Amino acid sequence: MDIACTLSPAALASRHERWRRLIADSGLGRDETPDGLRLRFRADRGVAAELADLAAAERECCAWADWSIESGDDGISLVARSTGDGVAALHAMLASGV
Repeated sequence: MDIACTLSPAALASRHERWRRLIADSGLGRDETPDGLRLRFRADRGVAAELADLAAAERECCAWADWSIESGDDGISLVARSTGDGVAALHAMLASGV
């Protein structure tokens, strides 16, 4: 499995800014899991739509991971899972965001 980002530097910066803003505005926490990463958010207005859009975008550029959204009583979570070196890559992603 190749672990690589397919975004241009400008697109990567734009994507990072979207994540930074969403995490700053509605983030509740970041949990490293044995198979990846869970980002937790308040169910504020627009959060579900932005998470769905970001998850779809991540599926395109980081197809080596599985990107899903889970809703619960405590908010909304983006869950990213992978295997092998993909787990370490996910742990490194968005590390300073929350």
